Amino acid sequence: MDIMDQIKEQIEQNNVLLYMKGSPNQPQCGFSARVVQALMACGHRFAYVDILSNPDIRANLPKYANWPTFPQLWVNGELIGGCDIVTDMHEKGELEPLIREAAEAA
Repeated sequence: MDIMDQIKEQIEQNNVLLYMKGSPNQPQCGFSARVVQALMACGHRFAYVDILSNPDIRANLPKYANWPTFPQLWVNGELIGGCDIVTDMHEKGELEPLIREAAEAA
């Protein structure tokens, strides 16, 4: 399967998907750790892909998403953003309803 097709399939098959460095239990960068904290505070399960162990995804996701940095949070097939956006949404109380709705639709 072409890497772009693989990325598209991952995004389509997971209502809440985080592309990050490391795993939720062991984030490998501070930005990924902050996004994981915000997502875990929402209290719903989410899927993740460790881009450090998937170099093809790491190299091609920025082209697919037209977003150069990691982590990347995708909800219902739409790129929400990276660390600053997710953290800001969490602080404003906007993240939890978005994640809850997506998780309930799964």
